[in-house]
Amino acid sequence: MGVRRLRGRLDGSAGRAGPPTVVLVATALLAGLGLAACGSGSGSGSNALTWYINPDNGSQAKLAAECTAQSNGAYKITTSILPNDASTQREQLLRRLAADDSSTDLMSLDPVFVAEFAQAGFLQQVPEDLKADFTADTVQPAIDASTWKDKLYAAPFWANTQLLWYRKSVAEKAGLDMSKPVTWAQIIAAAKAESKTVGVQANRYEGYTVWINALYAGAGGSMVENPTAKAEQIKLGIAGPAGTAAATVISGLAKSGVGGPSLSTEDEEAARALFQGDTGGFMVNWPYVWSAANEQAKDVVPDIGWTRYPRTEADKTSRPPFGGIELAVGAASKHKDLAFEAAKCITSTKSQIEYMVNSGNPAARNAAYDDAAVRKAFPMADQIRASLATAAPRPITAYYGDVSLAVQDGFHPPSKVDPRTTPEDTQKYLLEVLKGDALL
Repeated sequence: MGVRRLRGRLDGSAGRAGPPTVVLVATALLAGLGLAACGSGSGSGSNALTWYINPDNGSQAKLAAECTAQSNGAYKITTSILPNDASTQREQLLRRLAADDSSTDLMSLDPVFVAEFAQAGFLQQVPEDLKADFTADTVQPAIDASTWKDKLYAAPFWANTQLLWYRKSVAEKAGLDMSKPVTWAQIIAAAKAESKTVGVQANRYEGYTVWINALYAGAGGSMVENPTAKAEQIKLGIAGPAGTAAATVISGLAKSGVGGPSLSTEDEEAARALFQGDTGGFMVNWPYVWSAANEQAKDVVPDIGWTRYPRTEADKTSRPPFGGIELAVGAASKHKDLAFEAAKCITSTKSQIEYMVNSGNPAARNAAYDDAAVRKAFPMADQIRASLATAAPRPITAYYGDVSLAVQDGFHPPSKVDPRTTPEDTQKYLLEVLKGDALL
């Protein structure tokens, strides 16, 4: 299902006139997933809540059980696991929400989907009396990602960012001073000189957009300049100096050969495997890799170092990627008040600390990083918190799905990226998509 088929609802027109577009979409979605018979879902009981979660190691289910117990019978949360990748999670949730599935009480959302879902009327706005609680002591990018058109639509749950991970032995041999900011050009040259690799996320998926967006932000640019505008009025910044700088990094890494043999299909786990292997040199990735290495690659742990995300350009401070999960309540839920009460428990500082330690996913609240258990599990806690403070969110626009897919199409594979043409061609293509003159 494409976002374009929801365009009427995203523009707000569906809510006024109720055009056939939404009806047709919903009907098609119901037919596709067989949801017509499960509109009330497993959350239809008097106090039963269904929480759609992204896959993890069971830590969200554990929180669900604990919050259920703490509610003293006020509600009972059952978790339902979404697909592994963000794009498929979005699609599955959209199918349910478009069908007004009342069982979608709570959902773990990738930050970039909040604006799209809120604009379509699928999310319940956070009640005024809970706004202060949900945003207290929370990193600003997580608050921004939970907000659409000045209204809070989700509670920040955990907030993620990427670090530059490096093998100390490789950096030392290459003569890199990792106590100072380093550029992409420097680590690519160092890896090539030492016959090592640089792990990135360059598969044709959401993770590739995350990398590209960070490169743009690191060059002082933004892929979307007026994200709240309607589709036909959106101004793009994909072409221009920041685009050239971003494409230069991608092209340079691909042509140098340091991206490894599977660069064009490399995701987070593939990058981690490459980094932990014999050719590992450098890698950009989320903090979970530290916990994973301590469990699965203890022999390389003493050689692993970390620092701030590399610079796109030497004279500009890097803007690390921003990720994480926001907790939202479905507009069609029959238990919105209970769902928000559950969200209050799930996103509390205590719960975020527990979730960070158990899952390896960083908290959205600053105080969590001062907790003794967090600092023991994450010796780089201060670096994570500092990176989150200046992290670059992906464009917060109702048309993010279009933006991301067009960028993935235009910049893939990395070996074909040409700084002279790729940014401009991609911008032209996306503008045609947004105007309805081309299909993704």
